[in-house]
Amino acid sequence: MNALLEVSGISVTFDGFRAINNLSISVAERELRAIIGPNGAGKTTFMDIVTGKTRPDTGRVLWGEMAVNLVGMNEAKIARMGLGRKFQRPTVFEAQTVRDNLLMALKNPRAPFAVLLSRPTAADILRMEEIAVEVGLSAHLHRISGELSHGQKQWLEIGMLLAQEPRLLLVDEPAAGMTPAEREHTTDLLKRMAQTRAVVVVEHDMEFIRRLDCRVTVLHEGRVLAEGSLDHVTANQEVIDVYLGR
Repeated sequence: MNALLEVSGISVTFDGFRAINNLSISVAERELRAIIGPNGAGKTTFMDIVTGKTRPDTGRVLWGEMAVNLVGMNEAKIARMGLGRKFQRPTVFEAQTVRDNLLMALKNPRAPFAVLLSRPTAADILRMEEIAVEVGLSAHLHRISGELSHGQKQWLEIGMLLAQEPRLLLVDEPAAGMTPAEREHTTDLLKRMAQTRAVVVVEHDMEFIRRLDCRVTVLHEGRVLAEGSLDHVTANQEVIDVYLGR
C-alpha cells in the first residue's frame, strides 16, 4: 500500500528533554493503526507534530500523493488538507442539539457571512443523517448534546470530524471512561471508519487494542521500539521490559 502519511526522521527537544528521537512512521491509505507506549513515550508529541501544533527540530512529515511536507504549516491549513484529530476529552457544543453540532461541522464555506447566512441544504441534511447513522446517534439527533453520556459525546465528536471528510483521523484514548457496551461500539466504529480512511488510535487499554485487530506501533523515549501485530510486539523482550513491566 502507498503511504498516505510518511513521518521521516523527526526529532524535537523541549528544555533539554528529547521528546521525539529520530522517529519514522508510515501510515497507509485505509489503514487502522494503534500506537501504544508508556507515559512520556512521545505519543501525544507525535500527534502534535503531525497536526502542526508542534514544529520538529529536524525531519519531515510528508502527506498525500504529492508528498507535501506539512512541517511549518499551521494547524488550520493541515486540517483543511484532510487530517482530523480527536483529543481525549470530547469537545462538542453542549448547548446545541446533536443535529446542529453535526450540521455546523459539515465541510462547507467558512467565511463569516457564509456561516451567518447559511441554511442547510437537502444534501447537508442527508449527509448529517448518514454520519449520525455511522456513529450510532441517529436516535439522538434532537437531544441537547450536554445530556449525552460520555461515550455518546465521544461518538458525536468523531461524527463532527467525519463531517470534515478527513483522509486521516488521529484518535486519542477513545476508550477512556466508557462503559463496556460503549467500548464495543467504539471498536466497531473505528474499524468501519478505517474501511474508507486511515485511522490512527493512541490507547493504553491493551484489550481494546486487541479488539481493534490491527498493526501496532510501540513508542519508547520518542522512537519506535517495535511494530507488528499485538501478539508480535507483546512478545518482544524490550517491550516487555519497558511497557508491560515484567
